[in-house]
Amino acid sequence: MSYRISSHQTLSAETMPRVPNVSVVVFNKFSPFHLSIPSIVFGNDSLHESFFNLQFVAGEEGPILSDIGMEIHTKTTLESLAKADIIIVPYWRTIDERPNAQLIEALRLANKRGALMVGLCLGGYVLAYSGLLAGKRAATHWELEEDFTRRFPETSLDTNALYVEDNGVITSAGTAAGIDCCLYIFRKYYSSKIANRIARRMVVPPYRDGGQAQFIEQPIPITTSDSRINELMEKIRSDIGRKYTLDELANSVMMTRRTFTRKFHKATGMAFGEWLASERLNFAQDLLESTELNIDQIVAKTGFSSVFLFRDKFKQRYAVTPNRWRKTFHGRNCCGIRNLTT
Repeated sequence: MSYRISSHQTLSAETMPRVPNVSVVVFNKFSPFHLSIPSIVFGNDSLHESFFNLQFVAGEEGPILSDIGMEIHTKTTLESLAKADIIIVPYWRTIDERPNAQLIEALRLANKRGALMVGLCLGGYVLAYSGLLAGKRAATHWELEEDFTRRFPETSLDTNALYVEDNGVITSAGTAAGIDCCLYIFRKYYSSKIANRIARRMVVPPYRDGGQAQFIEQPIPITTSDSRINELMEKIRSDIGRKYTLDELANSVMMTRRTFTRKFHKATGMAFGEWLASERLNFAQDLLESTELNIDQIVAKTGFSSVFLFRDKFKQRYAVTPNRWRKTFHGRNCCGIRNLTT
């Protein structure tokens, strides 16, 4: 059974669940951008809290330099992968090169004991060379689909996916898809609210369409540069189930309807109706994950005018039904990690 913690609750050291260990494997000629993605998502700089134990592991002997002269110093070797809950290969220097035998063996052993294996962008090639994608679905950069299929015909490549999870192995498409993938992994261990906080701190675009759209967070503006709009947004969030009209809202901030519509869009980048629907869907998403409320009760709490409209909007946004979302994410508890909401 999973549980959630509200903002005024605390956990003692005795009751706090174990923090998962994340190992990021690094090699010579690394890509600073690809390496920064898991560093930001799983490190403690973004939220100033430790949700994961993050470490960098040398995937080979010798100096580890980027192509622009940056250098990584780590004394952590492949033996440490035996204690990792999540192993991320964030890149690979060339598609023609087979990884060293020691790394392949370490990855195979980790996969066998149940560690979550992740290949971001070309890191998927390392997992494929290690035999971890045989008989599985996978994703990769669209420019390399033909090459990947030719090299690894036993892998079923999903050419429409930003990322794919199949039996404990996750692969992502190129570059920015690694962000989506890492946020997805974050929510596998914790809640969508915390993952969304990471996304907002990273200034992730509000919408990410793709083959895995039902798993991709939809960050929306929390605050804007307009103080009156900010106050109004907070007021609406505190009573999201109410019906609102543009005339009422415009009067509440002493604007004409036309001025309010223009200023709201300028401040948030969204029309008011679009913003309100997004807020309601995010709230519904959290209720599906964290409560036992039925669909009628969720519709009442979130302010949708009917169950039919709610289901239609939810499916448009996440590409799955509310019931399917609940079955996927309600009470999720992977590797002994419990869902925490702050």
